[in-house]
Amino acid sequence: MAKEKDILGALADGLPKFDIYRQNWDTARTNWLPFYWRGFEQTTRYTYVLTDLSDLDAVWQGTQSDIKSNIRKAKNRFGIRIRFTEDMGELIPLIRKTFERQNIRLPFSEQFLHHVDEAAASKGNRAIILGEDVGGRLHAGTYIVWEADTAYQLLNGYDPDLRESGAGSLCVWSAILKAAQHVNRYDFEGSMLEPVERFFRAFGAKQVPYFQVSRTQSRLLKTAICLRSLIRSGK
Repeated sequence: MAKEKDILGALADGLPKFDIYRQNWDTARTNWLPFYWRGFEQTTRYTYVLTDLSDLDAVWQGTQSDIKSNIRKAKNRFGIRIRFTEDMGELIPLIRKTFERQNIRLPFSEQFLHHVDEAAASKGNRAIILGEDVGGRLHAGTYIVWEADTAYQLLNGYDPDLRESGAGSLCVWSAILKAAQHVNRYDFEGSMLEPVERFFRAFGAKQVPYFQVSRTQSRLLKTAICLRSLIRSGK
């Protein structure tokens, strides 16, 4: 604990000058006290993790019945087939449609996604999974990367007009099968949105907390954040 305190304190003190710091810490990092002592704040968030991919039959048995039904429906009724691609450009339109359906602007640029993909592809540590029908229409897609013993599900996208096909569930299950070829853990990179949380949990994943540590030093940004909170709360 003393060594960890010294290291975390040195990391906090070594940060370059900033107006705002916000970082999601790895789930293994559970001590943020040295940052607290330096004026940082912490919010507990949650992800969902499949902790053992060595027995895929057990993973399947732990998956809820509605997800299993969606996977079978996608295959048998809608004829969805899984295709792996090397082209990030095929997945991006599905990601964009997912955010547009929620009236949310894409929170990152396409250039950024290509940059991340190029870095992961250069190490052979990623997979782009697409679900398409016999007519070639893309219904859904999933993007995963992996390192050490864990795969991370970074992106999910689907066509809102075709969402009833169950292709989203099939893509995620296919991503889990792909991850099991390389690692033993699957991190859904959990969302705090209730419908998304319910979907991830339905695969039998375990809830795991992680810390979002932050600090705002700019008075202007502090005011803007407070105003946004008031607007959201309706006050």
